[in-house]
Amino acid sequence: MNGSGNHRDKTATERYNALRQKGAVTDDERLLSRPTQPLVSPNQPVPHERIKEEEHAFERALNFDYTMTDPWRVFRIMSEFVNGFDVLAHIPPSIAIFGSARTKPDDPSYAAATETARLLAQAGFGIITGGGPGIMEAANKGAQEGGNLSIGCNIELPFEQSSNPYLDISLDFRYFFVRKTLFMKYSSAFVIFPGGFGTMDELFEALTLIQTKKVSNFPVILYGSAYWGGLMNWLRETMLGVENISPKDLDLLLISDDPAEICTLVCEAYQHNSQLEKVDRTRETSIR
Repeated sequence: MNGSGNHRDKTATERYNALRQKGAVTDDERLLSRPTQPLVSPNQPVPHERIKEEEHAFERALNFDYTMTDPWRVFRIMSEFVNGFDVLAHIPPSIAIFGSARTKPDDPSYAAATETARLLAQAGFGIITGGGPGIMEAANKGAQEGGNLSIGCNIELPFEQSSNPYLDISLDFRYFFVRKTLFMKYSSAFVIFPGGFGTMDELFEALTLIQTKKVSNFPVILYGSAYWGGLMNWLRETMLGVENISPKDLDLLLISDDPAEICTLVCEAYQHNSQLEKVDRTRETSIR
């Protein structure tokens, strides 16, 4: 089937481009937006325009496409969870690698991400990324060079996010929170390369869930002391300084400039957690 009937078979990028040409927005943006409502003080009479608008609300509802409402989106969200769980349920132990989509192949961080992923793949881990260019591409490339599974979880975005060519498994998502849940559920460690807002979002999502014991502790490793040093100093001197975090919270973050050291840290932590689970089978309390 051609045209709009082929909507379900399109990739996230193709869906976004089609929407953008029509001047529309992504499903994620629709879900997280709410029409502005007029402010009416409880002590003031309801404006006549508001009364008139409410009188016609039922008539408008009869002509509204139900599939565009928030309750309907629940089924779409559920379908993304079901599909993601189904596809990733049988992958090997895997490591999520994050970083900027804007990193160029001649950037030293690109080479470091490729090497880190290659070493982890050779150690037995699959590699999960956001599936896009830059650091994500480098990590997926390293996974294939290391002979292990290369997985990409792509997101519908207005820019930057086209799938890279180094994917064995490629999943498309409309919703960020579904995608982030799968990163958490199917990763045994997070390795964070230099990046922007998206990278920071994934970093602090992991730290929050570990700090609040919503997931069992696993390594969160920052690559590049020169890049992350300022953040670490701010966490230590400002955030810890006013006691918005505890000293032990800083221990949740590791930092390294060596791909081989990162691989060793991940392997040791994985073996340690594996032994703990054998000793205490009730230890697992997370979504993973």
